[in-house]
Amino acid sequence: MATQISRLALATRPFWSLSLFSSISAYIAVARQRHALSQLDDHLLQDIGLTKHQANSEAERAPWDVPAHWRL
Repeated sequence: MATQISRLALATRPFWSLSLFSSISAYIAVARQRHALSQLDDHLLQDIGLTKHQANSEAERAPWDVPAHWRL
């Protein structure tokens, strides 16, 4: 019985580490997107309906500060 439990515990570890890796990857992706947004010219921001102030406000947010429906 103890062997089965320890094997089960080992089998669940990759899911935890995969979840951590997925979260970190998502944070990095959001940070890159926000940085790219902050680098857009005024005419490109106008194309997507944002002002420079709105783009900079979004770019200054923390990577983990995202809408609830974006979270994993």
